[in-house]
Amino acid sequence: MSQESLWGIDLGGTKIEGAILTSAESPEVLFRERISTEAFRGYEHIVSQIGKMFRMMSAHAGYTPSRVGIATPGTLDPQLAVMKNCNTTALNGKPLKMDLEKILGTEVAMANDANCFALAETRLGVVKEKFPDASVVFGVIMGTGVGGGLVVNGAVINGLQGIGGEWGHNFLDDSGGPCYCGKRGCVEKVLSGPALEAYYHSISGVKKEMKDIVADAATDAAAGETMKRLTTFFGQAISVIINIVDPHVIVIGGGLGNIDAIYSEGIQSIRKNVFNNRLETPIVRPVLGDSAGVFGAAFLVDTAE
Repeated sequence: MSQESLWGIDLGGTKIEGAILTSAESPEVLFRERISTEAFRGYEHIVSQIGKMFRMMSAHAGYTPSRVGIATPGTLDPQLAVMKNCNTTALNGKPLKMDLEKILGTEVAMANDANCFALAETRLGVVKEKFPDASVVFGVIMGTGVGGGLVVNGAVINGLQGIGGEWGHNFLDDSGGPCYCGKRGCVEKVLSGPALEAYYHSISGVKKEMKDIVADAATDAAAGETMKRLTTFFGQAISVIINIVDPHVIVIGGGLGNIDAIYSEGIQSIRKNVFNNRLETPIVRPVLGDSAGVFGAAFLVDTAE
């Protein structure tokens, strides 16, 4: 593994964040800044904004690195070398890695934001702190969307098609309805914040934000039913991951990962559904907050071949 400083850029829908860490072995933050993505201006502008961030990092460090890690809101298709599954839709179908290597003048290691979240919490966050011997880690993002990332022996598993860890688009329940991906009943259409809010509205006739649904669960019957939907289906969806991968730890990120019921009723639901006579898998909260994306991007430099 590299002893050099680690450079990472997190490409988000609204902001681009850059960070430089001293090294993989002693990852102190040397630089961290944000600028606006301004994605509404189109693909070329997004690329130029990443270039702007990279120049800011180079000016601070006084040199240009041989490699930089990039966290993206989608996946680089390994065969076609273009982006896919990006919620920043201007990126889809574009050769982002090739274009960035051209304008940055350096090698780019790329992974989606859920993979970078999982990698950061493994190498720097809660897994390193509490489960240092864990060799298989699954990271979950549950918020506006639902995603996942798989880390084995400290490195992201992208897979043959670049979709490793994408549990958000497994089928969960037909009641989720049509998904933008073209299928029905995806995990994301059942367990994301907007999906749960839509479910609450469908049974109550009232629109309510997820934070209020959580707060009112004890006094509002529809809110209580929505929370039951969350915890029951969470357990069913996560049990599939445990049955297939059997990770040493699962980290739950995203806004819904802060809901206490996930770690009580949600875990009870996993226990009912997992193919084992007990549940030993730790289900834990992350510790890095919004730093995870950019720190995970930086660690891509250390794990890239």
